[in-house]
Amino acid sequence: MSTELPKAYNPKEVEDKIYKLWEDSGYFAPENLPGIRKDIFSAVLPPPNATGTLHLGHALEYSIQDAVVRYHRMKGEKTLWVPGTDHAAIATNTKVEKILIKEEGKNRHDIGREAFVKKVEDFVAASRGVMQKQIRQMGASLDWTREAFTMDAQRNLAVRTAFKRMYDAGLIYRGYRVINWDPKGQTSVSDDEVEHRPEKGLLYTFRYSKDFPIEIASTRPETKVGDTAVAAHPDDKRYQKYIGKEYDVEFAGTKLHIKIVADEAIDPEFGTGAVGVTPAHSITDSEIAQRHNLPMVQVINEYARMTDTAGSLVEGKKTKEAREIVVRWLRDNNLLSKEEETEVNISIADRSGGTIEPLPKLQWFVAVNKEFKIKKSSISDIKSGSKTTLKEIMKKSVENDQIKILPDRFKKTYFHWIDNLRDWNISRQLWYGHRIPVWHHEPKCAPRLGHEDDIVKCKEFVVSDTEPGCEFCDAKFTQDPDTLDTWFSSALWTFSTLGWPDEKSSDLKTYHPTTFMNPGYEILFFWVARMILMSGFLLGEIPFKTVYLHGILRDAKGRKFSKSLDNGIEPTDVINQYGTDALRMSVLVGIAPGNDGNFGFDKVKAYKHFANKLWNIARFVLMSVPDDASDTMEACLAPEDKKILAELGVFVKGITEHMENYRLYLAAEEIYHYVWHAFADKVVEESKAKLASEDPAIKISAQRMLLEILTTSLKLLHPFMPFVTEEIYSKLPIKNKKLLLVESWPQ
Repeated sequence: MSTELPKAYNPKEVEDKIYKLWEDSGYFAPENLPGIRKDIFSAVLPPPNATGTLHLGHALEYSIQDAVVRYHRMKGEKTLWVPGTDHAAIATNTKVEKILIKEEGKNRHDIGREAFVKKVEDFVAASRGVMQKQIRQMGASLDWTREAFTMDAQRNLAVRTAFKRMYDAGLIYRGYRVINWDPKGQTSVSDDEVEHRPEKGLLYTFRYSKDFPIEIASTRPETKVGDTAVAAHPDDKRYQKYIGKEYDVEFAGTKLHIKIVADEAIDPEFGTGAVGVTPAHSITDSEIAQRHNLPMVQVINEYARMTDTAGSLVEGKKTKEAREIVVRWLRDNNLLSKEEETEVNISIADRSGGTIEPLPKLQWFVAVNKEFKIKKSSISDIKSGSKTTLKEIMKKSVENDQIKILPDRFKKTYFHWIDNLRDWNISRQLWYGHRIPVWHHEPKCAPRLGHEDDIVKCKEFVVSDTEPGCEFCDAKFTQDPDTLDTWFSSALWTFSTLGWPDEKSSDLKTYHPTTFMNPGYEILFFWVARMILMSGFLLGEIPFKTVYLHGILRDAKGRKFSKSLDNGIEPTDVINQYGTDALRMSVLVGIAPGNDGNFGFDKVKAYKHFANKLWNIARFVLMSVPDDASDTMEACLAPEDKKILAELGVFVKGITEHMENYRLYLAAEEIYHYVWHAFADKVVEESKAKLASEDPAIKISAQRMLLEILTTSLKLLHPFMPFVTEEIYSKLPIKNKKLLLVESWPQ
């Protein structure tokens, strides 16, 4: 060849140039792809949180998705992959307030809502810019012309529309219920955003008073000042004679009225088999209270301090202080019969790290068990015009494999979660996020002259995009101060990114339901289930056909990456040192769906060596074939070379089968072994004698065979190592070449 490849492959000289070439080609957009493409492949990027930079988990996620997308594009499908970011309300609110306190010594209340939201928006804009650059660095072949953001105008319209339709269908309601309250973040959080950490604690066994007939057991005696009942299992013979009786007791500085009730939620084996019911500070207890018509007494406030209702002994104290006081009171009054060590699950808010306090609050909820009439449906076993529930939509979509979850074992976990699903609390007491599109009437009406009697028709609140006026009086409306749970907007992601609520959108008609979704298994419930819920209700169809759940990428010792362990690794640093292709292969090879994987630099180094090996193979082949290989590629093959190419054909079929079934970890590993051991160690070495042969037929056959194997190897490797393969492919002496990005997958 007249121009030799350099002796070593340098990713720094290639990667930015290649990505710009891809982006400038327009081929990331499906309408620009060459040829007639009838089959559709579509996916949306799980949007990273707009809180900073990307981590190695994103490298794993984007490597998987890009490999899948590149394969389907090369297969000849009309392929769309939509990028975007999530405003991540709790995370961004928390992070910006920390910065504000550190830099200015002020919190969000000191500067006000408008100024604080502006600071968050500026922070998010900067973060998104950094992440867009990082995603490009990873080689992700996304259609940037369709980039979305969960807080942009189009997505905001989708959120308001979804809220209104769900409210009109009776699926969104406002209620006073016990929710998970984060005292540190000062907001409610959903069940799925609570992490349960086991800790050693004490189980206290005691009576409320000397003449109270039943001993109860509790790990949180400070909450017992809010008890309104004692519950036992209906089959527990020890307590049957007390069921229905009521007692007035003085307990730890307050007066309690306790009713004895029978409830199947009680475990007879726990403690004494009798449990004090605290309806205001336990979601389970609040459900017991509803079943038995028990009052709710709040004794802990939003700052995790005891209220004045809790009694003079503990009023104003932090909950842990109050616990010590109550236990001391029990000892002093000879009411404490036992203290024993036990394991306690402490509930921690995922984002802020605050300890959760269940509190009664007036919040907005999505009703998952309420029946509604679905207008149109393509969901298995749910007919258009029939009655169904959101829970049934989530269940049926997966039950009959209309949505395939990989690996299959996660289906059991999914159904267990659905079966135990409570109504979804969508209120968040945050300033940045989608403001709830509800307007509240002034507490007092302002009657219009001559229409005073009309005020009985005034509505307490109105669901509206803009500030409404009252039809019947001159009162003002104030928008609800809460914002919506971030997952509400991201649950619309598969179709809000394709033009919904414009149901005539060509993107929506063409690309939805999407083909493929690839989140981590830890957000199966956070996000995957809610996307199924929203798509089922609003469109009457599934949001995606296959969910490939990837695991967590851990450090070399198998530990999670965390600030406390100081073991974090920036993907950019790895890319700068070893190249993107080496990073991608290191996180793809050997990590099956749903399995965690360990990240190690030795693995990355190994695949950098592999990139160089591929480069040197290409260098040898290109030096061994003529600058114009047209005649070479038409040459007759010697029997031995024909056999080698036939074996390659069998190998290609195996790799294609892996790709079709999302066995990327096997495909990548097998291609690696083929290129290094079969191609380099065996075929290339044996070809040297053929290339030196004085028989022109033997030589040209060997040249054709080498060039065909190299070309095929580059195509097979392209989804996994896109940069080095594209660069080598550009040097091949083949006529009518396109970018490898859009070349046909080998048959």
